Amino acid sequence: MASSVKQLCTICHDDGISNSAVTWCTECEVLFCGDCEKPHSKSHLSKNHKTMSADDYQKLPTFMQEISSQCQDHKKKFELYCSFHACPCCVQCVTDKHKMCQEMKPLSELLQQVKSSASVQLFEKDLKIVKENIDAAIKYLQTRITTSDTQNTIAIEKIRYTRKSIDDYLNKLEQDLLNDLESKHSQLKSNMTSLMQQMEQRASQINQMQSQFSETTQYTTELQMFIALREIEKITSQTTKYIEDLESGDHFIEKI
Repeated sequence: MASSVKQLCTICHDDGISNSAVTWCTECEVLFCGDCEKPHSKSHLSKNHKTMSADDYQKLPTFMQEISSQCQDHKKKFELYCSFHACPCCVQCVTDKHKMCQEMKPLSELLQQVKSSASVQLFEKDLKIVKENIDAAIKYLQTRITTSDTQNTIAIEKIRYTRKSIDDYLNKLEQDLLNDLESKHSQLKSNMTSLMQQMEQRASQINQMQSQFSETTQYTTELQMFIALREIEKITSQTTKYIEDLESGDHFIEKI
């Protein structure tokens, strides 16, 4: 799109004056204010120049405003067109760059009725087709982006659901293991406590005999001593056998 900046008269601007332009000369490629346009339109050399309003000129696309009828290299007007290189040429261009080009045509012949030529309608149709294709491609990409966003959201939900399922499974597994451990620990502790109580009873019995042994030897008769020794022997033998049975079993093996 063309710029909406205010257009100034080229002639006045060169003199340091900021007058708004009203006319654009397509041949001089100069913007004129009302005062400067009058002598231009009356001059014998420029009175037949084609002009357009500055407002219409400003509506032109920027790339068209930048197209000049003069060669930028030699500052001469384009007069020929090289079909081989597809570019306009001034007479100096022919000498410098296009000596070997065979398809040089007068530019004026090509410009006759160019606006009414079939190529204008053809290019307009091509632009329409290209625009439709671009719009279709953009619409497709927008649809793909929307679809991709939806798929991404679904994927995130699946990942989170999977994570929750794994967490739930691990939590249940942890709780089952803890419950099993607690059950085994309670059973083991109960067994060890019961065993310890049994051993404490036997220890108490041995302690009692041990504490009374000196009195037994001092104050009993020979018969009493004989029978007492047999009883002590019996109890110590049973206790020793009890301990040996415990040691030969798995009662003293660590299970945790």
